[in-house]
Amino acid sequence: MEDDEELEMIKYRKLKNLMRSSEERKQALDKPVEVTDSNFMEVIQRNPLVVIDCWAPWCLPCRIIAPIIDDMARDYAGRILFGKLNVDENQVATTHFQIMSIPTLLIFKNGKLVDRIVGAMPRRLLEPRITQYL
Repeated sequence: MEDDEELEMIKYRKLKNLMRSSEERKQALDKPVEVTDSNFMEVIQRNPLVVIDCWAPWCLPCRIIAPIIDDMARDYAGRILFGKLNVDENQVATTHFQIMSIPTLLIFKNGKLVDRIVGAMPRRLLEPRITQYL
């Protein structure tokens, strides 16, 4: 009898944790998340499809594409995770992925880099390049 109660408590705690992490994921998915050198690998490995926007505050084309990324993050919430990596503040990832021009979008599927899009472009051209990986 005591074992049954203990088992029920364990199930309850696990369910509660799962629901909390699911809610946290939903909240984070409707806008781009900040990606840094320290959380980069975790972000690309914990999500099936990730688009990382490599940008810098001084970059005009980056500022032009930012609202497109924000809109797509909202429109594809739960299916594609969008992240933003400031190249000035995160040299390890920038060097590892050989980011030479910005904006650069890195597309990861199941933790593997599958595409790279360099330069700003309108949503009508950008969206099919990303959604082909869904």
